[in-house]
This record gives sequence, structure tokens and C-alpha cells, in this order.
Amino acid sequence: MWDWIVQLVASILAALQGVVGDWGLAIIVLTFIIRILLTPLMAKSSASTARMQLVQPKINEIQTRYADDPEKMAEETRKLYSEIKFNPLGGCLPMILQMPIFFALFTVARQVPADASFFSILPSLGSSVSEMVAAQGIGGAAVYILFDILFGVLSFIPMLLNAQTQGEQNRSQSIMMGLVMAVMMMWFGWSVPAAVLLYYNTSAIWQVLQQRFIMSRVMKKARAEAEAKMENAPVEVDVVRREHKKRPRKKA
Repeated sequence: MWDWIVQLVASILAALQGVVGDWGLAIIVLTFIIRILLTPLMAKSSASTARMQLVQPKINEIQTRYADDPEKMAEETRKLYSEIKFNPLGGCLPMILQMPIFFALFTVARQVPADASFFSILPSLGSSVSEMVAAQGIGGAAVYILFDILFGVLSFIPMLLNAQTQGEQNRSQSIMMGLVMAVMMMWFGWSVPAAVLLYYNTSAIWQVLQQRFIMSRVMKKARAEAEAKMENAPVEVDVVRREHKKRPRKKA
């Protein structure tokens, strides 16, 4: 199954290269095509995330009130999800479905011929940043290094955009995690073929633009719809705790 997906993506990439006449441009076009096809899934994921952000304070309240009654906690949580039509799997399922395609693209990008190029910008898509630095020095590999730095920056921007919708404490944690992620991505990008960097940078640019101009509207709409449902049919949380009977003390 996996080999079939990889072969399909490789065949499409080779066909695109025959049309556009450049391996790098073929990678960019293929990445855009796949991202466009996956846009509906990303929209569902973003809407689910928006609903989760809205109900999170209520979920925390339920967890606090029913800390000693797991069954009641689960019941009230399900009731809350039902009122706003929120599916906990709605946010992660689209990402899970995308992973085979993205990993296939990654595998195919690593198999691009060593002499393949991205016009005169990246003369060797099969070479890594570290290999180009060793062969031509920092000056000769400057463009490759810039692509690696761009890889880290583009990995950080989506997490920064998400942090803006969170509370102050969570925002700081998200930004710190984003910075760590950016450093890790640059370290990873240092040793992979330039074709992989081109693919990831193209995909990340699409994600940033999509999140900024499309998914932000999807999230606002989903949040507004969930707020309207909660106002029209507010969820009543039973605040009565179970009373614990006092244990009889042993007589001395």
C-alpha cells in the first residue's frame, strides 16, 4: 500500500517535470496541487479547533466540579459536545489522513536525481546544505543556507499565529515551543536533500497564507456558530457534588 502511494506521487512528479521542464518547479506545483485538494480537510480541522477553544473553559469547569465522579464528568462533557456539535476527533482526523501523502512527498523528494535543479537558484536538489557547505564553503552555499533558515522561520510562523488566539499563559508556552521547533527544523534541514527543503518551504508558505486568509475566517465562523448554539441552548451543569459519608471513628 505504501509503495503504491510513493510510486503514484513519483509518477505525477515526473510527469509534471516533463511539462514544466524543471524538477524544482515540478515539486512546487505538486505541493500546491496536494495542498489545494486537502483544503476541505484543513477547514474541518480549523473549525474543530475553534469550537474546542470556545468550550475549553467550560470543560475545565466540569473537570473541577466532578473531579471525584469520573462518570458524571464524562456525561456532562458529552452533553456539552452534543450541544455545539463538536467532535473531539474532528481536529486530529484530517491531519492523520494527510500524513501518508506528506510522507510520500517527503520520500519522493529524497529520490530526486542528484543533477536535478531548481533553475539556477538551487543547482543540485539532490545535495544537502551540509554537503554544499563542505564542497563550496559558506559563500558558495549561501542560498542553501537561506533555504534552511527559511525552513525554520516558516515552521515558527503557524505556531505564532495560533498563539495569538490563546490566553496569555498558553501564548507564552506556544511561542517558546515554536522557537524550539524552528531550531529543530533547521537542524533537520541541514542534512536532507535540497529537494526536501524546497517541498517543505513551499508547503509551509501555503499553510501560512491559508491560515492567515482562509482558515482564520473558517475559525471565526465556527466559533460564532458554536456561541450562538450555546446561547440558544445553554448547557446546565449540575453543581451538586456527591456527599461523602463520614467514616465512624473507632472507639479508643
